[in-house]
Amino acid sequence: MSGLKSRINEDIKSAMRAKDRARLGVLRLILAAIKQREVDERTELDDARVLAVLDRLARQHRDSIDQFEKAGRTDLSTKERFELEVVRSYQPQRLSDDALAKLIDESVREAGASSVRDMGKVMSLLRNKIQGRADMAQVGNIVKARLS
Repeated sequence: MSGLKSRINEDIKSAMRAKDRARLGVLRLILAAIKQREVDERTELDDARVLAVLDRLARQHRDSIDQFEKAGRTDLSTKERFELEVVRSYQPQRLSDDALAKLIDESVREAGASSVRDMGKVMSLLRNKIQGRADMAQVGNIVKARLS
């Protein structure tokens, strides 16, 4: 079992003991998403693939927050923010803008990218370096602007 997955399991037990229903619900959703991915792929996920699941969950929560705020539903937006914070607690430290720019520049040089057509090469190099530490959609926009 991956270290991240076992940490989530231990936190579920702690939340149950503390009777923290809100946190317990989020942790169970996280574990369900991990297990669903394991069933789909018929394998046990390592930490890198668990991080990919966490990234997807974080993106879904950010999208929900945007939608709820546009609809004026601050109650649901607040709930989604709490869930997003729980998901983020299992992700590595977020990259600063300067560190992200440096990694993007390195990857562009490493891939020998000169136009937007080379974006796939750059993104595949970046994915391994920044998994869980930055929003890949935002990174994609930065890379696209850099290569334009």
